[in-house]
Amino acid sequence: MTRDWSALPSVNSLWEATAEPARAFPVLSGEQQADVVIIGAGYTGLSAAHHIAKSGLAPIVLEANRPGWGASGRNGGVITAKFRLSFREVDAMHGRAMARRMYEIAHESTDMVEELVSEFGITSANLARTGQVKAAHNETTLRAAIDEANWMTREMGSAEVRILDKRGVRDETGSDSFVGGVLNPGSGGIHPLNYLRGLANGVASRGVAIFQQSPVVKLRHERGGVVAETPQGSVRAKQAIIATNSYSDLTGATAQLQRTLIPFRSAMVATEQLPRNLAGKLMPTGRTYTETKRMMRWFRMVDNRVIFGGRGAFGKQDSQAAFDALRKAMVGIFPDLADVPIAYKWSGLVAMTLDSVPHIGRLDDRTLVSLGYNGAGVAMSSLMGRYLAAFARGERPDVGLLDVKRMKTIPFYPLREPAVRVVAGWYQFLDAIGQ
Repeated sequence: MTRDWSALPSVNSLWEATAEPARAFPVLSGEQQADVVIIGAGYTGLSAAHHIAKSGLAPIVLEANRPGWGASGRNGGVITAKFRLSFREVDAMHGRAMARRMYEIAHESTDMVEELVSEFGITSANLARTGQVKAAHNETTLRAAIDEANWMTREMGSAEVRILDKRGVRDETGSDSFVGGVLNPGSGGIHPLNYLRGLANGVASRGVAIFQQSPVVKLRHERGGVVAETPQGSVRAKQAIIATNSYSDLTGATAQLQRTLIPFRSAMVATEQLPRNLAGKLMPTGRTYTETKRMMRWFRMVDNRVIFGGRGAFGKQDSQAAFDALRKAMVGIFPDLADVPIAYKWSGLVAMTLDSVPHIGRLDDRTLVSLGYNGAGVAMSSLMGRYLAAFARGERPDVGLLDVKRMKTIPFYPLREPAVRVVAGWYQFLDAIGQ
């Protein structure tokens, strides 16, 4: 049975409603030639195409739906220089040199977003590196956040981190729900879909071929290269890059990578535009914010709307229960929003890995991959495009713990979804009792 790729569900997000018009890219038909065929037109794939083209090689990008349909168009638009695995944990497990290299990569990733926005003049992305506040919900998590910040200052030279008391976080957020927090000025926010569409338009304007509704249903080796087959055409290339992340199971050509990932649904809601007096009271500095709870919630103000998101949405489709839980949590932090209607609600898949870091490199002599951003992918996936281009040129960049050779397969893979539910349920219970 042939799948109708044009029938994949649309996304009822704030980003879709406020984005610049999408450029219509053609569907692949017939046979094409390239130096590198890239599967996936998200941040990873488009950044890779840009950097490969700058190297003098010819890439072709194939997208199953349309650019930005997956995680690149569904995320919260938060730019952070971090991994889910903390630098302190890296230091304890792998030593100081590795911790410093990971710190360098993380900060290079946020700079890469700024570089690409500038390179292509994507003003509609509204990139603002105003910083991020980690807001602590109790004294225990505040002490842990302060201890981590002090370690970063002492060992990594991260002098820009600032400690906030309860009043400082209240001034930042407009909420009395937190006992204090830590401010990292290097982070920021962006309109993720405008950023993605700006990349697609910029790359295409420089001669890179992008094809939409062109899923790669088969990827095979042939003498001297690879062939990526779509329902209506094919691309012959010397190398292939798989940049499908948590949506790798859309076709059998990339589905084997799904066994290295734990897909975790992340849900978001956005309010109607707030009255001016209320909008001025909540999050007046324009930063992004996260909680210290295990089932982390994050929030930011965009266009006088509160966007509130978090983990814990289960299943393969949007869940009303998850949206209701988000609204309840939002009103708990911001009681003034109790009567403000929700205008948009959407979700997308986050790709978690067993070791809590992304992975990049060669699967074989002709196939490259980058995936597993663990919920911090806007900046990191943008940077990975540059590293993929280096690999495609035959170089061996130092990617630290991100080396694909460290990537592990999920044990008991068929049980991953019930296991995620059990763990998430336990975390929600601990959060509820204040642990």
